[in-house]
Amino acid sequence: MSGEPTEPPYDPSPNDVSRETSPSGVSRETGFGVRTAADLAAYETSFADDQTPLAAEAHQSVILRQGIQREPVPRPEATRIFVVANQKGGVGKTTTTVNIAAALSELGQRVLVIDLDPQGNASTALNVDHRQGTVGTYEVLVDDVPLAEAVQACPDCERLDVVPATIDLAGAEIELVSVVAREGRLRKAILGHPRVGAAALTGPDRYDYVLIDCPPSLGLLTLNALVAGAEMMIPIQAEYYALEGLGQLLKTVDMVRAHLNPELAVSTILLTMFDARTRLAAGVAQEVREHFGDQVIKTAIPRSVRVSEAPSYGQTVMTYDPSSPGALSYLEAAREIATRGTRGSNA
Repeated sequence: MSGEPTEPPYDPSPNDVSRETSPSGVSRETGFGVRTAADLAAYETSFADDQTPLAAEAHQSVILRQGIQREPVPRPEATRIFVVANQKGGVGKTTTTVNIAAALSELGQRVLVIDLDPQGNASTALNVDHRQGTVGTYEVLVDDVPLAEAVQACPDCERLDVVPATIDLAGAEIELVSVVAREGRLRKAILGHPRVGAAALTGPDRYDYVLIDCPPSLGLLTLNALVAGAEMMIPIQAEYYALEGLGQLLKTVDMVRAHLNPELAVSTILLTMFDARTRLAAGVAQEVREHFGDQVIKTAIPRSVRVSEAPSYGQTVMTYDPSSPGALSYLEAAREIATRGTRGSNA
């Protein structure tokens, strides 16, 4: 209508990078060597003033598909236990849990996902049975069933196991009110699993990572997770409401650290639903990185229809569309988590 020239839609294939990059992997438009999703996330000037939003998105997609490595990463010396929590709903908490878990398993790690959300969305995405009556986290917390008896293997991901959540878990907080040491029951169950612990004690079949998917609240279930974990992963949506409620979550973490679990550290902040076409998302990302420093994963997870579609097929995006930008971003984020070790802040 305005007469301004526009670029036609361009959907590059994973093997077609000739328009955007030279053989050396250096962008012809920017001269900047970008080889991984993490490098792309760190490259803040990729949205040039002379690019249309569609062109910027296509440019990002091309670079994202280059150089993503799927080779195994070294296993940690002992099981790393992550709590994935954010009291604000809709920030990609469960999506992050299941896709990071699937990505870690693809990188050669043995992973256990504990679904602590009564909605059971993580169990759905990982395609395990979580009908009412199925042995899961409710039985572990309330009936003292050993964690090993509640574990199911994920049918789509090798080296990935799941402890499912059923609707019974919705009543667990009420039932645990009168129980002695109620906030430490999950910790006791996890540490009692024969495959959790140091390599010297558990052997090659040990779990390298335990990821606990929390409900979107700060109730007794989330408290159990905070007491059980040593590291905390907080997904933050790349919008200006992202930090709303985060202050209360961090206060709760400080209280847990002071009274119940001094080992707990916020080691990982992950930006989700990142839209590279907008300067709004870039602004939010900059603020989060300035506030949290190197706790923030370099790779931001893009807003993706594929990521949203995958759970409806009982899959993670890692198996639903392995070459999509969302899958490659989660893979690169998982690689960064696995290779950088613990960088938690106790401040």
